[in-house]
Amino acid sequence: MSCWDIVADFGLRSLGIGERVLPRTDITLCHQFTLIGSGMIWNLYFGILALGFGFLLATGLAVAKASRAVWLRKPAEWFIFVFRGSPLFIQFFLAYEALVLLPRAGIEIFGITVQTAWTTRAWAGALFVLFLNTSAYSAEIFYGALRSVPKGDLEAADAYGLTGWKRFRRILWPTTLRLAWPAYTNEAIFLFHATTLVFFSGFPAFQQRGDALYYAKYFAEKTFNPFIPYPIAAFYFVMLTLALIGVFGMINRRLNRHLPGASRPRLKVRPQIIR
Repeated sequence: MSCWDIVADFGLRSLGIGERVLPRTDITLCHQFTLIGSGMIWNLYFGILALGFGFLLATGLAVAKASRAVWLRKPAEWFIFVFRGSPLFIQFFLAYEALVLLPRAGIEIFGITVQTAWTTRAWAGALFVLFLNTSAYSAEIFYGALRSVPKGDLEAADAYGLTGWKRFRRILWPTTLRLAWPAYTNEAIFLFHATTLVFFSGFPAFQQRGDALYYAKYFAEKTFNPFIPYPIAAFYFVMLTLALIGVFGMINRRLNRHLPGASRPRLKVRPQIIR
């Protein structure tokens, strides 16, 4: 079997497309690269969706935390404190145990039975935890940037008669985003790295459709050599990190396009190792 045949058979296996049985003998380097790369589809799924939805929630949380209204500020502060103050690994287990306690037959709401079994699957439950976690961290980043907006910008907005939503949309939020973007880039990189924790959480992989680490562990056990599959997984994440730096760097240049070239802040990426 050529490498192209292996890619055709196992390239989309993590999505349930192609061969169902994993190779048990005659495992080649192509098998490992293909299947671990196939598992990366789930890591991208968790990272992209959690980052996208988390960006929206983080924006609301940052604005709520900066609000003078206590009923808005306090819930946002506690949400951010709880999810930043507890380890992500513990959050996975607590969420899984809580979701498992839901009635297997579903929850009846207004005479309609809502199924709950899907919430304990990794594609739903683990994504929900990552979404809440990155929302809390991103909200704190945005809040810090929101508080750092130069007073001159706000005074200029007042001079032009900009108030309310128009003031926020045209002056306050663009400046906040520009100030927060380097730190938010680091958060995005960490989030994609954190998707590997889904493998260790209680959320099961459906029909062996696991992520990159799932297949790396499988090959390490079958070949008794962890020094090939795990570096391959690391290689994929390094490539993913470089892609993120490139994409976020372009957005950073777009956000700072109005500044003179010498005064444009450079994107400094410092991935978080331990949270």
